[in-house]
Parts: sequence; structure tokens; C-alpha cells
Amino acid sequence: MDLKTKTHPCYSKFAHNYARMHIPVAAKCNISCNYCNRKYDCLHETRPGVTSKLLSPTEALARFKIVKSKVDNLSVVGVAGPGDALASFEATRESLELIKAEDPDLTFCLSTNGLSLTDYQEEILRLGVSHVTITINAVEPEIGAKIYERVNYKGETLTGVEGAELLLKNQLSGLKYLAQNGVLCKVNIVLIKGINNYHIEEVVKTVKEAGAFMTNIMPLIPVEDTPFADNPLTSKVELDYLRNKCEENLKQMYHCQQCRSDAVGCLNKDRSLEFKEENSLKLEKKSESLVLEGNYYLEQEERLFAVASQEGEIVNLHFGHAKDFYIYQVKESSIKFIEKRNVEQYCTDKECSDSEDRIGRIINTISDCEAVLSVRIGTVPRRKLLQHNIIAVMVYDKIESAIRFALGEMYSENTG
Repeated sequence: MDLKTKTHPCYSKFAHNYARMHIPVAAKCNISCNYCNRKYDCLHETRPGVTSKLLSPTEALARFKIVKSKVDNLSVVGVAGPGDALASFEATRESLELIKAEDPDLTFCLSTNGLSLTDYQEEILRLGVSHVTITINAVEPEIGAKIYERVNYKGETLTGVEGAELLLKNQLSGLKYLAQNGVLCKVNIVLIKGINNYHIEEVVKTVKEAGAFMTNIMPLIPVEDTPFADNPLTSKVELDYLRNKCEENLKQMYHCQQCRSDAVGCLNKDRSLEFKEENSLKLEKKSESLVLEGNYYLEQEERLFAVASQEGEIVNLHFGHAKDFYIYQVKESSIKFIEKRNVEQYCTDKECSDSEDRIGRIINTISDCEAVLSVRIGTVPRRKLLQHNIIAVMVYDKIESAIRFALGEMYSENTG
């Protein structure tokens, strides 16, 4: 394993002390996936394909300079959205060239759906991109047709099996070319229950033959307003069982965090919020003004919020992963931390339990709270919380800013 791979946190589990930076310069996308919502101007979500701001190449360079001065062990700069790096190749190329001129020793990588790989494979080599991630969710067009709504290639829109066939052809052809020319290729596979879960082992075997270095099987994140919004979640046990089976054929990634398109820092400690203060303040002021406009919110002397947080600074935990909730009091315009309450974790390594006992105990613990703030929450616990008049708000931000955002969202809902 060369030095660039040893210090790339997505390609080596031993590189956890090295930081990466995603530059969100790719605005366009050339396929429509049934699990993707292209709402990328979102400060308050943490998942692939979202960013607080789309950057121009010169803005990406400016942000890189700031990040480099503040983040130790920054080893990787990559383009991972919010669209597709190759569908927006002019912006991708210019951004990487500018940053490479500033620091040629960095590792450069990009992520793509692979539709345009055959068109830009030589350019990728010329740019000095050493690591490429390709998302390949199916190697049978009939299965791919269930995942991709349409494919837009060179001015032509294809749907169904025809579109999936073209996508697969270009993915595998590009993968083979890059692998044969020294580029390390990781293949991402989104596990979608009922669609491709029994097909993934075949995907792994096929991409191995094409030259993939490793695969990263990721659980579907159901996103509102998409065809797969109500698809069931995959437990960690189910995920790791499949990864273990596939590791018999090809190296597997177990430590993926399914990062945002503007992620900064180590995988286990994202620092992207530090570089979004301007956007955060704008949204905070907007949310605060909404709160102050609504008498409904000022009539109550005290309101409590339960926050799922790893360390008590940022809303950064899935509801089901919280072992305790940070309780905050909102009184007029004041936000104050009150206490930390322990709960039985809703999701274990084996399952995200839908048992009445477990969710019931959590609800009893936070029954005096008006809302729960977490990065993500499943539809079942969300519905059960609502039955007890507790609103679930999905948000990713510093806690006070997140509470103001939640207040604004709740006020908007109540005023129609």
C-alpha cells in the first residue's frame, strides 16, 4: 500500500488521524436515483449529496487555504458532489488544478456515478487523481432499472433497462481503464432492501474482476420526497454480515460515515461546521426572527428540547444511537442547558427495536420535552414520539443554532 493510500481515511482504516476535505463544486448530475433528493443547499443535514453552499473553483481554493491553516494532517482533497464530479467536470478540473498548484503533495480523489467515466478517464489521469470512487448499485440492468429513474447522456434521456445498461457499460469500462492505469478504485454500493440486497455479492465479484481495490456497502438513508423514502433501514448486524461475506472476495470498508459534500476533518470528527459560520448565522437569525414573530412560542414560560449529541456541542447522533439526551430549556429568547438524561439505546448492534417497551421508556424519560433533535430518526420512532406530542426534528448543527432552527420549523408548521 503506497503512502497516499495509507493516509487516505476512506481507503485505509488506519488513517483515522488524517483529515480530508470535500469541495462542493459539482452542481450538475446526469442520472436520477430513486434514493436521492437534489436539495443540496442544506446546512442542517448530514448525508451524501448535501452542502450548505455550492462553491466556485476560486471559492474552493480560498476555503482550502483556510482549512489547511486550521486542520492538522490534511492529506486528501476530493470532489464528492453535491451532484456528480464528472457531470460538472469543468468545475471539478479547475478546482483540483488550483488546489494542486497550491499544494501538489496532496492526495486528490473524486466520486462519480460512472456514467461519464469513459469520456473523462484520460483527463482523470492527467489531473493526477489517484483515487476514484464509483457508485455501482447493480450489475444486472433489470435491477438497475428499479434504482435509476433516468439516465441523461450526451443530450439523450434513457429510462428503464436501456438506461441501466448504458450506465453499467460505462461504469465497468471506466473502472477497468482506471485500474489498469494505476488509479485505486473504490466501489460504493447502496444496500436497498427488497431491490438489490440479494444481488450485492454479485456486484462485488463483478467489480473485483474489473479491477476494484475495495467495495463500500452502505445502508440506504431514506430521504423524504423520494421513491425510496419509506424503504426499511438496514441494521448494523445485517450490514456487517454482508460485508463479512463479501470480504471473502474483496477488501471491504467498514468505517464509512456517509459524509456530506462539504465534509472537513477526520472521519470520526467532522469539522465542517467551523467553516460555515456565515451561513449558519444567516439561518439562525432567520429562525430566531420566526420565533419572535410567533406569540405561540412566547406564551409558554418554559419549553424543553431533548438533543442527541455525542459530546454536547453538536447535534450529531442518530436518534437510535443516543445513550443519553442533553436537555435544553428555551425561555423567551434564552437557551440554557439543564441536564443530561440516560436512556436505553433504541438501536443496538443487532437491531433497531420497534418494541413498545424500549421506545416507551425513552418517551417516559423525555416526556416533558416538546421536541427531540437528532441527525436522523426512523419513521417508527418518529411516529410514536408524535403520538405523545413530541416532535422529531432532523438537524445537523451546533446545539443552540439547531434549537433555533427547530423553533423556526415548528413555527412555520403551526402557521401553515
